[in-house]
Amino acid sequence: MIALDRTAPPKPGVIRHYDFPPVERRALSNGLDLRVARLGRLPVASVRLFMRAGEAALRPERAGLAVLTADALDGGTKRRSGTALAEALESIGARLDASTGWEGTSVDLYCLADRLPEAMHLLAELVCEPSFPEEEVERARGQHLAGLRQRVMDPGTLASDVALTRYYAASVPYARPLDGSVETASRLGRDDLAGYADANLRPAGGGLIAVGDLDSREVAALAEQCLGGWTGRPALAEDFAARADAETCRVVVVDRPGSVQSEVRVGHVGVARSTPDYFALSVVNLVLGGMFTSRLNLNLREQHGFTYGVRSGFSFRGQPGPFEVSTAVGNEQTAPAVREILAELSLMAEKGPTEEEVSAARDFAAGIFGIQLETSSQIGSRLTHLVVYGLPDGYYHRYRDDVRAVTVDAAVESARRHIRPGQAQIVVVGDASQVAGPLEALGVGPVEVRAVQPNG
Repeated sequence: MIALDRTAPPKPGVIRHYDFPPVERRALSNGLDLRVARLGRLPVASVRLFMRAGEAALRPERAGLAVLTADALDGGTKRRSGTALAEALESIGARLDASTGWEGTSVDLYCLADRLPEAMHLLAELVCEPSFPEEEVERARGQHLAGLRQRVMDPGTLASDVALTRYYAASVPYARPLDGSVETASRLGRDDLAGYADANLRPAGGGLIAVGDLDSREVAALAEQCLGGWTGRPALAEDFAARADAETCRVVVVDRPGSVQSEVRVGHVGVARSTPDYFALSVVNLVLGGMFTSRLNLNLREQHGFTYGVRSGFSFRGQPGPFEVSTAVGNEQTAPAVREILAELSLMAEKGPTEEEVSAARDFAAGIFGIQLETSSQIGSRLTHLVVYGLPDGYYHRYRDDVRAVTVDAAVESARRHIRPGQAQIVVVGDASQVAGPLEALGVGPVEVRAVQPNG
């Protein structure tokens, strides 16, 4: 019998081979970028229609309009009510879901492959002929407002929302939650949604991504039949620079009297998805706070016992999204946790990761790549990124090679360029009487205490 050495973790196994499915690309007559990936192991189809109608293009007073429009889209069409539409989808075992992000609006369709012709006609009807019945708009708006009011009651969500206002200048869309605010959403009505959809749910610059047991020529012909008469370009477009609200470190405590723990956010403006440092920075983040064995987790959780977990991340968007460290700790651990987070950021920015850390992070990223692409919808989501961010056609076929090609020098340089502890904004949601004094004693920057606003 071979004795096991329980004092050291087991060595990683060999990374399993994975081939991203072949993708055929065509341009439809109305400007849609069609991508079809053949995945024949199951007789299903996953289709995503992406339109460049996102929240980032909206003025502050219209915040939440794109999200609410997507939420109300399934309320009915000019041909049938919302109930009749749901029954038509159910009769063929299909599902339609609409959602909006910063870059655009997506309508996702799931069905059996042999039902795709019927389902595609329903998708086209939903997008090209929405009716936005008043009662359905009111239902969607009521749910939207309830969600916004709930945000201020959840300490973690509140911390994240306040942090955005500290990272970005007030005029930057990213300084607000994606869903907008109670104030802006309360003003939106049926005419606002219908007008926004008519002007912006348009094909030019968008994409149609289909994954499953499908023939690309048949999908192209079906798309032309269902969507060929739908034309136009979105009226609104992103036009802003992701400016920081401050260039020096600051601390804000959102007071929740009686709280026994604090939600902590530490971050600053990050980088855009188009950065040449994407792969190197992804590896750096894994080392810093992107996996269980990260520096932050080993420090705050394993060494000090401050928290059950801590993580860091870059939100890569069309414009530079936020870089943020997030965790929750007890009152007495709040200031020490902030101190340790800043220390880890400073060390990473100054010296970067070690060769051993880079090697482990590269293997981890390459190893989980295939696991994250087990379903047709997961593959479709990745293909959507090609359209949204203008990535090369073979991007995901080369992905693991590109990750494993990250060198220690590249990781070190990307950390120095993009992690800026001296500009970090620190947000703590907790009992100010317990945490404000110790935070001020850290001497990292001015400490502001503010009350929770009733509706965010």
